[in-house]
Amino acid sequence: MTDCPDHDLVAARFLVTAEASPGLLPRLLQPLAKRDLTADAVLARRQGDLVHTEMVMEAMPAGMVHLVAGNLGQVFGVLDVRVERPAALRAAA
Repeated sequence: MTDCPDHDLVAARFLVTAEASPGLLPRLLQPLAKRDLTADAVLARRQGDLVHTEMVMEAMPAGMVHLVAGNLGQVFGVLDVRVERPAALRAAA
């Protein structure tokens, strides 16, 4: 295997704001599942008509971060997607 930055493992935190609706959480996990990834932590909190979700990946291929973020933004009802690269998670990965 060649040394490729897209294959390097990185930590990422996906912060998603979406309209509250039945079936939202499985739809948010689908972009990870279709890439054979499992979140290390998921936190979802409803605030009125919105759901704020945080999905933490301690180590995922760097080339997949923008793909997952893009897919999350396409989920029905999603209003905002932010990706953070926490220093503490980067050090652990």
